[in-house]
Amino acid sequence: QVHLVESGGGLVQAGDSLRLSCAASGRSSSSISMAWFRQAPGQEREFVAAISWGGHSTNYADSVKGRFTISRDNAKNTANLLISSAKPEDTAVYYCAAARNYGLGTSESWYDYWGQGTQVTVST
Repeated sequence: QVHLVESGGGLVQAGDSLRLSCAASGRSSSSISMAWFRQAPGQEREFVAAISWGGHSTNYADSVKGRFTISRDNAKNTANLLISSAKPEDTAVYYCAAARNYGLGTSESWYDYWGQGTQVTVST
C-alpha cells in the first residue's frame, strides 16, 4: 500500500511559477511510475505528466509541454511538479498518482494509488 500526500498548491498570478510536491509513504516498490493529473471545475480529471522510476523518462500532456517539469527523488520518496509561466487555464485540483507498473500511462486506470489533491489557482 502507498499513501500519497500533495502539497505546495496555492494562489499565483499568471506568469508565476509554483512547485507542487508529492510525498509517498509505504512500499516504494509500489510506486514505480508516478504522475500528476488535474481536474478543473466542471471538467474531467486529465493527465498532466508522468515520470519513470529512475527519472530518465517523462511524458507530458501537450497543454503543459515546455512549461511544466516533473521530477522525483527516490531517496526522499517524493515527486515534484514545477509549474512555470502559469496560465489561468492551469487552475485545477492537482493529484499525485503512483503505479505498480513500469510505463508512463496517461489514463487514470494505469495508476493504483492517488493522493487527495492540492488546489492551484492562477489569477489574471
